[in-house]
Amino acid sequence: MPIGPISPAAPGPLYQQIIAAITREVASGRLAPGHPLPSFRALAEELQVSLITVKRAYEELEREHVIYRRQGLGTFIAENGGAAAREAQRALAREAVRHAAALGREGGLADDEILQLLREELRGKRGEKP
Repeated sequence: MPIGPISPAAPGPLYQQIIAAITREVASGRLAPGHPLPSFRALAEELQVSLITVKRAYEELEREHVIYRRQGLGTFIAENGGAAAREAQRALAREAVRHAAALGREGGLADDEILQLLREELRGKRGEKP
Protein backbone atom coordinates (compact mmCIF):
# COMPACT_ATOMS: atom_id res chain seq x y z
CA MET A 1 0.00 0.00 0.00
CA PRO A 2 1.67 3.27 -1.08
CA ILE A 3 1.27 5.62 1.86
CA GLY A 4 4.71 7.12 2.09
CA PRO A 5 6.85 8.89 2.40
CA ILE A 6 6.53 9.27 6.16
CA SER A 7 9.45 11.14 7.64
CA PRO A 8 10.39 12.90 10.87
CA ALA A 9 11.92 15.59 8.63
CA ALA A 10 8.57 16.25 6.89
CA PRO A 11 6.17 18.82 8.36
CA GLY A 12 3.64 17.54 10.86
CA PRO A 13 3.62 14.69 13.36
CA LEU A 14 4.16 11.20 11.96
CA TYR A 15 0.65 10.03 12.86
CA GLN A 16 -0.83 12.97 10.92
CA GLN A 17 1.35 12.10 7.92
CA ILE A 18 -0.07 8.56 8.04
CA ILE A 19 -3.64 9.91 8.30
CA ALA A 20 -3.05 12.27 5.36
CA ALA A 21 -1.54 9.51 3.22
CA ILE A 22 -4.34 7.01 3.85
CA THR A 23 -7.02 9.69 3.45
CA ARG A 24 -5.47 10.72 0.12
CA GLU A 25 -5.44 7.13 -1.13
CA VAL A 26 -9.07 6.56 -0.09
CA ALA A 27 -10.31 9.91 -1.48
CA SER A 28 -8.68 9.15 -4.83
CA GLY A 29 -10.27 5.70 -5.00
CA ARG A 30 -6.94 3.87 -4.95
CA LEU A 31 -8.09 2.22 -1.70
CA ALA A 32 -11.67 0.99 -2.16
CA PRO A 33 -14.27 0.13 0.49
CA GLY A 34 -13.52 -3.19 2.14
CA HIS A 35 -9.82 -3.04 1.24
CA PRO A 36 -7.76 -4.44 4.15
CA LEU A 37 -5.07 -2.31 5.75
CA PRO A 38 -1.90 -3.64 7.35
CA SER A 39 -1.97 -4.45 11.05
CA PHE A 40 -0.60 -1.85 13.47
CA ARG A 41 2.58 -3.87 13.85
CA ALA A 42 3.08 -4.51 10.11
CA LEU A 43 2.59 -0.85 9.16
CA ALA A 44 4.80 0.36 12.01
CA GLU A 45 7.53 -1.97 10.81
CA GLU A 46 7.07 -0.96 7.16
CA LEU A 47 7.18 2.78 7.93
CA GLN A 48 9.78 2.42 10.70
CA VAL A 49 7.62 4.25 13.22
CA SER A 50 6.34 3.24 16.65
CA LEU A 51 3.32 1.02 17.14
CA ILE A 52 1.73 3.87 19.13
CA THR A 53 2.06 6.21 16.13
CA VAL A 54 0.17 3.82 13.84
CA LYS A 55 -2.44 3.10 16.54
CA ARG A 56 -3.10 6.82 16.97
CA ALA A 57 -3.44 7.33 13.20
CA TYR A 58 -5.84 4.38 12.84
CA GLU A 59 -7.93 5.55 15.80
CA GLU A 60 -8.29 9.01 14.25
CA LEU A 61 -9.21 7.52 10.85
CA GLU A 62 -11.80 5.35 12.57
CA ARG A 63 -13.27 8.39 14.35
CA GLU A 64 -13.52 10.11 10.94
CA HIS A 65 -15.30 7.00 9.53
CA VAL A 66 -12.64 6.42 6.90
CA ILE A 67 -11.76 2.97 8.26
CA TYR A 68 -13.26 0.37 10.59
CA ARG A 69 -11.78 -2.42 12.68
CA ARG A 70 -13.12 -5.89 13.32
CA GLN A 71 -11.73 -7.78 16.29
CA GLY A 72 -9.72 -10.74 15.05
CA LEU A 73 -10.19 -9.83 11.37
CA GLY A 74 -8.27 -6.59 10.88
CA THR A 75 -8.72 -3.03 9.70
CA PHE A 76 -10.56 -2.11 6.50
CA ILE A 77 -11.62 0.89 4.43
CA ALA A 78 -15.16 1.83 5.46
CA GLU A 79 -18.07 1.60 3.02
CA ASN A 80 -18.45 5.38 3.10
CA GLY A 81 -14.73 5.90 3.63
CA GLY A 82 -14.32 7.61 0.26
CA ALA A 83 -16.94 10.23 1.11
CA ALA A 84 -15.45 10.77 4.57
CA ALA A 85 -11.95 11.01 3.09
CA ARG A 86 -13.06 13.47 0.40
CA GLU A 87 -14.72 15.61 3.06
CA ALA A 88 -11.49 15.58 5.07
CA GLN A 89 -9.53 16.55 1.94
CA ARG A 90 -12.08 19.29 1.24
CA ALA A 91 -11.62 20.68 4.76
CA LEU A 92 -7.84 20.71 4.30
CA ALA A 93 -8.16 22.44 0.92
CA ARG A 94 -10.60 25.00 2.34
CA GLU A 95 -8.16 25.80 5.14
CA ALA A 96 -5.30 26.16 2.64
CA VAL A 97 -7.39 28.52 0.47
CA ARG A 98 -8.39 30.51 3.56
CA HIS A 99 -4.73 30.82 4.53
CA ALA A 100 -3.70 31.81 0.98
CA ALA A 101 -6.42 34.48 0.86
CA ALA A 102 -5.28 35.89 4.20
CA LEU A 103 -1.65 35.97 3.02
CA GLY A 104 -2.65 37.70 -0.22
CA ARG A 105 -4.70 40.32 1.58
CA GLU A 106 -1.92 40.91 4.11
CA GLY A 107 0.40 41.43 1.14
CA GLY A 108 -1.90 44.05 -0.32
CA LEU A 109 -3.47 41.97 -3.09
CA ALA A 110 -7.07 42.63 -4.07
CA ASP A 111 -9.54 39.73 -4.01
CA ASP A 112 -9.65 39.62 -7.82
CA GLU A 113 -5.85 39.27 -7.92
CA ILE A 114 -6.02 36.41 -5.43
CA LEU A 115 -8.74 34.74 -7.51
CA GLN A 116 -6.61 35.13 -10.63
CA LEU A 117 -3.68 33.45 -8.88
CA LEU A 118 -5.94 30.57 -7.88
CA ARG A 119 -7.27 30.21 -11.43
CA GLU A 120 -3.72 30.20 -12.81
CA GLU A 121 -2.70 27.58 -10.28
CA LEU A 122 -5.65 25.38 -11.19
CA ARG A 123 -4.78 25.66 -14.88
CA GLY A 124 -1.15 24.85 -14.15
CA LYS A 125 0.08 28.24 -15.37
CA ARG A 126 2.24 29.03 -12.39
CA GLY A 127 4.05 32.29 -12.88
CA GLU A 128 2.87 32.84 -16.46
CA LYS A 129 1.21 36.07 -17.51
CA PRO A 130 -2.48 35.66 -18.56
